[in-house]
Amino acid sequence: MSEQWSDIACEIKEIYGNKDFVPLHEPTFNKKEIEYVTDCIQTGWVSSVGKYVDQFEQQLAEYTGVKRAVAVVNGTAALHIALKIAGVQANDEVFIPALTFVATANAVSYLNAIPHFVDVSEETLGLDPIKLEEHIEEIGEMKNGHLINTQTGRIIRAVVPMHSFGHPVDLDPLIEVCNRYNLVLVEDAAESLGSYYKGRHTGGFGLVGALSFNGNKIMTTGGGGAILTNDEKLADYAKHITTTAKIPHRWEYRHDGIGYNYRMPNINAAIGCAQLEKMNEFLVSKRNLTKQYQKLFEKVEGVQLFTEPSFGTSNYWLQTILIDEKLDRNVALDVLNKEGTMARPIWTPLNELAPYSTCPKADLSVTNQLNKRVINIPSTPLKGEYHG
Repeated sequence: MSEQWSDIACEIKEIYGNKDFVPLHEPTFNKKEIEYVTDCIQTGWVSSVGKYVDQFEQQLAEYTGVKRAVAVVNGTAALHIALKIAGVQANDEVFIPALTFVATANAVSYLNAIPHFVDVSEETLGLDPIKLEEHIEEIGEMKNGHLINTQTGRIIRAVVPMHSFGHPVDLDPLIEVCNRYNLVLVEDAAESLGSYYKGRHTGGFGLVGALSFNGNKIMTTGGGGAILTNDEKLADYAKHITTTAKIPHRWEYRHDGIGYNYRMPNINAAIGCAQLEKMNEFLVSKRNLTKQYQKLFEKVEGVQLFTEPSFGTSNYWLQTILIDEKLDRNVALDVLNKEGTMARPIWTPLNELAPYSTCPKADLSVTNQLNKRVINIPSTPLKGEYHG
């Protein structure tokens, strides 16, 4: 089996021009980023005030098709505020997939709420609406307009689907579940900028959504995130509390509530503006890379390239393979990384992490199975695909 993975590593290196080392995902910059960042430095507007923050928020809202976008320091901060303005309170429970990055659970915990782990779908790698409803029927009851967990007595306030590696969750049946049980839908779209569900951009289906622009995302601001919503009042509130809840005044420092210093610096927003201008080119390059991987893995026994669901269009942020359970995932990871092609397993299921080991959970059989089978492989857009 080691020889098989060594051959795969060689073919991946060939796709990337026979580099000695191929990272999992790295940012791609050109003259436009340098131009905008230089403008920030030369004018002195490098911190939390400047034209690029407003410009980035406007362009992002237009790109994703929502009314408002609020830029913040990172994706976790975006999700934290998204949950807060959605009404999640201390001692509430929030349904989240067990198979997601830890930030999804951390954002819930920042509000002194409790993550409630549910299973994912093999079709999307994201939250499974059918299994969610089955779980609700088993442990929940409606009382005074709220869904109550009969095992804990707590209100279950919201659902947070996460579009894993850019592949959209099946949102229509999930929205039906939310409507039936009075649950607020908050989308963790951290990985899915440029992904669409039935023709609509992810992140805009719920009351509020969250994006991430970390250095390894499909486009980056260095560090950064954004809150998406179609509710103008919620957007104004999000902007206010992420800028320390300061009341506008020419010189006085007055704050009308507990705020957060989550402002995105202008210099980061400048990078974002330049990157967003190239999003369509990034997406084309990502799909071309997917086609090359499809050819590669068609001839590899026991390995399958994960592709977008029939109802969605993925940004293919991280290329993902599924290996047969009879194969040893750790052998694959060891050989690929030794051969200079960076590869990573999917996240450890959150219910297995010490801080969250006692949280309520549903049947997680699919999560446990996928945990042994999913590997991410190099996914950086191929520079020659879009640079002129």
